[in-house]
Amino acid sequence: MNSPTSARGARFARLLLVLFLLVVGAPGAWALTGGQALAIASGDNDARIAALNEAAVHGDATLAAFVQALLDDEVKVAGGQAYVVHDGKAVLAATGAEAKLPDDAEDVTNNNRMRGALEAALASLKLFSADLAVRQAAVTELAKASLDDSQLPMVEKALAAETDPALKDRLQRMRATILISSPDRAKRLAAAGELRGSNQSAVASLLQERLAADAETDPEVRAALQRSLDAVRDRLAWGERLGVVFTGLSLGSVLLLVALGLAITYGLMGVINMAHGELMMIGAYTTYVVQNVFRAWWPGAFDAYVLAAVPCAFIVSALVGAVLERGVIRFLYGRPLETLLATWGISLMLQQGVRSIFGAQNVPVENPNWLSGGVEVMSNIVLPWNRIAIIVFAMLVLAGVALLIAKTRFGLFIRGVTQNRRMAACVGVDTARTDMLAFAFGAGIAGLAGVALSQIGNVGPDLGQSYIVDSFLVVVVGGVGQLAGAVVAGLGLGVVNKLLEGVAGAVLAKIAVLVLIVVFIQRKPSGLFAMKGRSADA
Repeated sequence: MNSPTSARGARFARLLLVLFLLVVGAPGAWALTGGQALAIASGDNDARIAALNEAAVHGDATLAAFVQALLDDEVKVAGGQAYVVHDGKAVLAATGAEAKLPDDAEDVTNNNRMRGALEAALASLKLFSADLAVRQAAVTELAKASLDDSQLPMVEKALAAETDPALKDRLQRMRATILISSPDRAKRLAAAGELRGSNQSAVASLLQERLAADAETDPEVRAALQRSLDAVRDRLAWGERLGVVFTGLSLGSVLLLVALGLAITYGLMGVINMAHGELMMIGAYTTYVVQNVFRAWWPGAFDAYVLAAVPCAFIVSALVGAVLERGVIRFLYGRPLETLLATWGISLMLQQGVRSIFGAQNVPVENPNWLSGGVEVMSNIVLPWNRIAIIVFAMLVLAGVALLIAKTRFGLFIRGVTQNRRMAACVGVDTARTDMLAFAFGAGIAGLAGVALSQIGNVGPDLGQSYIVDSFLVVVVGGVGQLAGAVVAGLGLGVVNKLLEGVAGAVLAKIAVLVLIVVFIQRKPSGLFAMKGRSADA
């Protein structure tokens, strides 16, 4: 294994090689001069930034290496020269030639403003990369910096060279952001018009500053700025609405996953299982255990632990559900009050069991790398990958459950026992075994919901209590025993809840949702999709 010292030495050697090839191996090409390096490294910040931006227009990689050295605090100045010092070895910043560092060499210090300018210059140098992804990342990074007139030549050069239409549009708006402060009235008017199509919150802030501080005195330009500000705010408002809808859909997907198990145990079997949330909790803790096993035994494959946790959580929760059905539930069919009380007691026992094994505190469950981060749709909305994955996962589980119920022998037995238990027994269906398998299947689906919840929230003994009431509401509103109703009710309740939260707050939104559900059930007791068949008339 290479030591840190040898790694740093190799990095320094590569830096010397790059500098040598750029300066010596490319005759006629522009290269950073000693005077420019000194101007960037010393003097007041305004002069340094001006020199930096002037050099950045050329897009030279020698400058990129020097800027990176400045950011790494590896630059010193002495005797009218700038030196790059790494591991005690010094080279001239402009030529890359080895040199003896003078005893009176002084460190180059960079305050926050200078570091921001250096980072912006480093990003701007990537604007001329042949790789589109690199250029896109450079524009995104540059947009976060404070742009001014000194960076206009660099942005215009990149704009002239850019061939990608979307990136060209972003550069045009970046140019307009700079020109909005131009002393030329015509340029300010044109910039205000270009910024009108932006969807960046930073642009809205810029326009607001120009208007609020009376920085713009020309009436026509102020009117153009106001129109652009209104247009940008409208676009950002739609982004916020999209974010609320997406959050509601992700919440609805979680409710759907939780309710799918209840659609089996309660909707099809008529069992009021108050321990359903704890079966979900068991799935989440199974995910935690699988994560730790991967971290200890297969750290290189850690990102795959979620995929392994899915079948493990299903199996563990299904086994607990089978034991619960055989040990308690089968003696209580047709007695809903006793079933409710018994399963509530079991839920308390399962919670205490988890506290005894894992402790009362929440346990940490990490997102794998491929579920971290998100997709930036607009500057004010990022769709997290873990919530996108939950929506997709919920749809896949729903499709699997629907196919199993409608197309398999096991599903046929469940439907037969649900609609007419005596007739199903008369034609040879083992109703007791079907009850156990159906209950275990519903418990397994609850375990899958636990896997999903572990990726977006805390995993603790009280995890199931937060969703059990909402999941029962989903089943009742959707229609007892109806998977289609569970989908519509789950997603609908999630979106409605998030929309009301934005208006009335979380507590009042929950109360409003409950009131709406009570009114709905009074008007339509059978739910959105009424069950058809003999069981509906029983």
